[in-house]
Amino acid sequence: MFVDELELTLRAGKGGDGCVSFLRDKNTLKGGPDGGDGGKGGDIVLLPTTHKNTLYHLTGQRLFGAPNGQQGGSKDCYGKNGDDLVVEVPVGTVVLDAERGHVLRDLDRHDEPWVVARGGHGGRGNSRFKSATNRTPRKYERGKTGEERRVRFSLKLIADVGLLGLPNAGKSTLLAAVTKARPKIASYPFTTLEPMLGIAQGPGDTTVVVADIPGLIEGASAGKGLGDKFLKHIERTRLLLHLVDCSDVPLDEPAESWRVVRQELEGHSQELASRPTIVVATKVETDSARQRAQELATVTGQPVLPISSATGQGLPELMRAVVANLATPSQS
Repeated sequence: MFVDELELTLRAGKGGDGCVSFLRDKNTLKGGPDGGDGGKGGDIVLLPTTHKNTLYHLTGQRLFGAPNGQQGGSKDCYGKNGDDLVVEVPVGTVVLDAERGHVLRDLDRHDEPWVVARGGHGGRGNSRFKSATNRTPRKYERGKTGEERRVRFSLKLIADVGLLGLPNAGKSTLLAAVTKARPKIASYPFTTLEPMLGIAQGPGDTTVVVADIPGLIEGASAGKGLGDKFLKHIERTRLLLHLVDCSDVPLDEPAESWRVVRQELEGHSQELASRPTIVVATKVETDSARQRAQELATVTGQPVLPISSATGQGLPELMRAVVANLATPSQS
């Protein structure tokens, strides 16, 4: 199951208490203080990894706590530090303060750990309080409480290319045709309900990470059909492929389909609307479909690449255009 939003409580470990102890052995009846310090509480560390692409593995519990530090011991023995708790999250996870809503960290780099909650320091044992005027101190310190944070994770997929279009525009079919991803494909709208990633092979040894998001509908940028949640997954992409159904029986006129999606991009963010975009006419397998693709180019005022994912027509040209676009200095 794809989960991209989650609230959790993260509680670092408490520091161990200091020890009150006095040296006692067969040769010493009344020795000096030898109580050791308590150990530090464990930190909670978030580790972004490419091995996860959803937050689903964290849904089983709402509280994650790191181990406490151990109490100090006699003979000036320090308590053992609590182990750090490492929580793996997908690369692209944004960590927000659940109460105030501000961003704490954007975990957009693989294997760069971040300590989100620090464990408490251990308390000092009574040997630390010995002085010339107090040779038998019974004073000690309790360990400090570890940090506790209520956080919200918001996952934004990281990909080179984002596919967008109305439902049934052919996004999932294209993803399956150019990658090894196996999305659900059918001849009716809304077959894709969760974002998907795939790796496409470009010319030579080049590879491209492609993100397919569920189809958008009018009002998506305002949350209709969960469109605002879907749109966030292409915010990190460097290039957009805007797919438009130009088949003989499109659900909507190609020009209108293109207009609706452009409108929703602009409603979501101007930055996303200005992202480099290749318009792709899909399901172009007949002369009339090719005519509609040409008419779409006139409406958009930019080149339109006609393809057929079913037959493979136009896919090599599309991948060459994608790789060339990603290689330009302005996109690096």
